[in-house]
Amino acid sequence: MGLIELQYEEGQTPLDEDEKDGLLIPSVMTRGDLDEVEQRNIEEAIRWTVERRRKFSPSEVLTEDFIRELHRKMLGSVWEWAGEFRQSDKNIGVDKYQIGVELRILLDDCKFWIENKTFGPDETAVRFKHRIVSIHCFANGNGRHSRLIGDIIIEKLFGREVFTWGGNKLIATGKFRFAYPTALRAADNGNYEPLVVFARS
Repeated sequence: MGLIELQYEEGQTPLDEDEKDGLLIPSVMTRGDLDEVEQRNIEEAIRWTVERRRKFSPSEVLTEDFIRELHRKMLGSVWEWAGEFRQSDKNIGVDKYQIGVELRILLDDCKFWIENKTFGPDETAVRFKHRIVSIHCFANGNGRHSRLIGDIIIEKLFGREVFTWGGNKLIATGKFRFAYPTALRAADNGNYEPLVVFARS
């Protein structure tokens, strides 16, 4: 396994040694190397969603199979366990044995929200994004996966523009690293408005 040591930023979930052994690219030696190869793979997944976006149906998107396939498309060239639920407990997320159950509850909840117009489109997608990342289905890439599935929900199921996730102004002003964690903490406490605002900023 080529990875010598990974440095984690706040909010990143450390990988177990067994998970590190799943690296498919032996030349990766640093966190920077890993970020680069993961980003290339994620860009391929985004292209896949764009190419197939008109072919998605709501019943296809809100399934465990789709959730796992999207993660596999995002990271399958980097990690052999991409698309598989994590096999270890982390500093965030539900117990590893509860992942499947909690995800099915979330998928059913989201179908209910849509059918009953419980929340507006943006809040529905953002609530799903927040809940799925709190389940933490996978060993790595949960935040990026949750944002991409949020984009798919808002565009495919509601016909709205994808989110910018702070990319319009906040990154340029340096406020991204403050705004996003603050919005996530508010959502943790049941206030989704800051996260919806962030998603559209």
